[in-house]
Amino acid sequence: MKSFTPREIVSELDKYIIGQRQAKRAVAIALRNRWRRQQVHAGLKEEIYPKNIIMIGPTGVGKTEISRRLAKLAQAPFIKVEASKFTEVGYVGRDVESIIRDLTELAVKMVKDEEKIRVRVKAKDMAEERVLDYLLPPVTSAPFQAQDQERIAKERELQKSTREKLRALFREGKLDDKTIEVETTEQQKMPSIEILSSGGVEEMDMNLKDMFSNIFPKKTRKRKVRVPEAYEILIQEETQRLIDMEKVQHEAVERVEQSGIVFIDEIDKIAGRQSGASPDVSREGVQRDLLPIVEGSTVNTKYGMVKTDHILFIASGAFHVAKPSDLIPEFQGRFPIRVELEPLGEDDFIRILTEPENALLKQYQALLETEGIDVSYTDDGVREIASIATIVNDRMENIGARRLHTVMERVFDEISFDAPDMVEKKVVIDREYVTKRLSEIVKDEDLSRYIL
Repeated sequence: MKSFTPREIVSELDKYIIGQRQAKRAVAIALRNRWRRQQVHAGLKEEIYPKNIIMIGPTGVGKTEISRRLAKLAQAPFIKVEASKFTEVGYVGRDVESIIRDLTELAVKMVKDEEKIRVRVKAKDMAEERVLDYLLPPVTSAPFQAQDQERIAKERELQKSTREKLRALFREGKLDDKTIEVETTEQQKMPSIEILSSGGVEEMDMNLKDMFSNIFPKKTRKRKVRVPEAYEILIQEETQRLIDMEKVQHEAVERVEQSGIVFIDEIDKIAGRQSGASPDVSREGVQRDLLPIVEGSTVNTKYGMVKTDHILFIASGAFHVAKPSDLIPEFQGRFPIRVELEPLGEDDFIRILTEPENALLKQYQALLETEGIDVSYTDDGVREIASIATIVNDRMENIGARRLHTVMERVFDEISFDAPDMVEKKVVIDREYVTKRLSEIVKDEDLSRYIL
């Protein structure tokens, strides 16, 4: 896990997300505390539990984007899930324990990828030797025949020098046009079987696949390929052989337990008081099922038992209809840190359009540059786009920065369509152009309700 300071984390998030200082600070402190806990002596380390965060704010202000960028920064096992996807245990659907199973699966892939990089040099050397073996098979004495040791030794010595010449040619790329026959190992495809059980569909599916993979033998197939392709195939095979999967799985489970992060989006969709006699399958029931995982429990995965005591949970929701107080009290207690994100205004929209590394204006410029069109923007043009987005948000549903995507598509609609056939290759997006494209739609409220 990388040891970024809170200030460094905030400055990294600033490159992609405008404003929302409080949310960035809360997330930065939580991430830094993960690293701090690792430095504490073993006795106390187990007693320090993460302080889970709940982010509250209208749609389109950066809640989900903060989580996406945090995942890249953390370099720790990270999963983002939608709370509305899950159902209470006992009903058809995904149960909440699958979150931890998926997180462990991601951690295994992460550790395996790191191991691949670590063993790649050795795998390349071994693959090179195998390519040379295919090009020049080693000298062996025939069975049940009298062996002329002196002759075999001479042949091997001669072959050694030929092999070194071939190695030099291979490294220079002079053998790239040659075709060789390589033998590759293939796992037979498993039949897709789904069985409903208390352990969940996906858990049974995994166990069956493991069981069948041991029953069915691995199949080898001979393929005629060019030398560079053969080299890549053999590198992959040698890499798989060099990786100790038992060690990878142990390391992955350890990472999930010590530095795993779960981001639960749309948490407001499972808030709401129980109505009627029966509990709501996908609301309060899901909250009750999430409680033990957030508080700390042991989840059974195909890589072994995973403890969730030290996994950091970050929840977020717009809370337009429901309120945070509509969550059951026990669930609220598991998320002690609450952060409110501010709604975005015209000035924020201007900054969103121009400042981030992936700013919308830069994206449209880059897309149209592929057609040979040079797009430039004037300050008043950018302000007009931001102003119209703000007006439409105020009149109708406030969908935050997502409104900019809609407005920008309308502004560029004509240029995007005509771009391949345009004679004039320079386009200036100024206030006059933006007004011409959008003024009629903005004036007619009924029309803008459907188009913007």
